[in-house]
Amino acid sequence: MADKREYTGQVVGTDPKTDLAVVRFQPDRDLTVATLGNSDNLRVGEWAIAIGNPFGLDQTVTVGVISATGRSDVGVATYENFIQTDASINPGNSGGPLINLRGEVIGINTAIVATGQGIGFAIPANMAKRVTSQLIDRGKVTRGWIGVSLQP
Repeated sequence: MADKREYTGQVVGTDPKTDLAVVRFQPDRDLTVATLGNSDNLRVGEWAIAIGNPFGLDQTVTVGVISATGRSDVGVATYENFIQTDASINPGNSGGPLINLRGEVIGINTAIVATGQGIGFAIPANMAKRVTSQLIDRGKVTRGWIGVSLQP
């Protein structure tokens, strides 16, 4: 935690295809929980705030805008539907929140374009809600597959 308290957690489930996991732990006091926003309502040009631990620099906050939504073909994950932002995201930001000006989590910071500057990606909060719900209920994510894939 930010105040250096540590807890032992138990992994409830992981989803490598979206780079998400659910970890359960028992805090010794009430914790403030972040509100998940509706990432389907995002518009290009809205402010975005990335919070994380880049390069070990605790509690770093950077500000930018939503550069694009529904971004795919980035080569980061199997299921790509990213929020693109120019809020600075660096190694160590992964797993941190991307929030809007109302303080709602609209995405989970996950990746950058290493050869570019100011091109970061976050998993949309609505996708994270669907994935984490299945992880909590079943410990895994079940997806339909009919054996067909598309090529460009």
